Amino acid sequence: MCLPRTRTRTAQHRRLGTALEERRRARLDPVRLRLHALPHGYVSSESTSLVRWLDGGPARPQGSPPHSHERGLAGRPTLVHNAETLAHLALIARHGPGWFRQVGTAEEPGTTLVTVSGAVAAAGVLEVPVGTPLATVLDRAGGPTAPLRAVLLVGFGGTWLPAEHMRTPLARRGLAPLGAAPGAGVLVALPHSACGLVETARILAYLAAQGAGQCGPCRYGLPAVAADFAALATGQADPELLSRLHHRTALLPDRGACRHPDGAARLAASALRTFADDVDQHLTQATCPAVHRAPTIPVPPATPPETWR
Repeated sequence: MCLPRTRTRTAQHRRLGTALEERRRARLDPVRLRLHALPHGYVSSESTSLVRWLDGGPARPQGSPPHSHERGLAGRPTLVHNAETLAHLALIARHGPGWFRQVGTAEEPGTTLVTVSGAVAAAGVLEVPVGTPLATVLDRAGGPTAPLRAVLLVGFGGTWLPAEHMRTPLARRGLAPLGAAPGAGVLVALPHSACGLVETARILAYLAAQGAGQCGPCRYGLPAVAADFAALATGQADPELLSRLHHRTALLPDRGACRHPDGAARLAASALRTFADDVDQHLTQATCPAVHRAPTIPVPPATPPETWR
């Protein structure tokens, strides 16, 4: 069992360690459970990073194949799952597949956890049926606190969707035509008062700093895209910047040792589409009032990971 990369993991580690010790004393588990706390890096919880670190190496992704389920920890096939999937399996085992299929869609039954934040009244984690419209998810988080410009799906490596798509169901089939996917179940509501280009530039700076630095896309591609986006956001673009951004974001996917560059490229490309009017304004008028406002999306400092071990 591995804890996520979070600044509060010391307390989590202590509480979970106590719970596991109680289970051990009660002889509840037929196999031994070990608790690990990952290094604080964006890519450290990627499946091959996790396996590599548990094997005594750095918490950095490694190219595949072989995949972890083919050759993982100690060279053996290794199953990597998250807590939500395991919780669903336990409930299906207890109540049966028919019970699980009572909600969701025919193609994607069941529920999903969604972390909702941004311009909503009650940010938090919700459990909703798969296929719930995005607008309904926001309503269950207390509703928007201001008119919305867009929503960010998946999180930092996700996709911006304009507000007119809020009736889209939160499901792979519904989102695929828009170039999006439910992913990790993160939904960030962006108000009209915020600038999507400014928010994206801050996220890209963080992603560029958090790459593993072991292949070209992370070492050179992401920093270049982040620098160009920062120039665009602050009204300092040169005449070739937009064509350069389109070219670089198209080059990054499927070229790295992991999917970290792919997510950053997807975020950048979707921002250029969704905020096309802002792009024109930033290129021609050079200033944006949102540059001087407080950020809407919390982004950690754009500094390299504290440690890989």
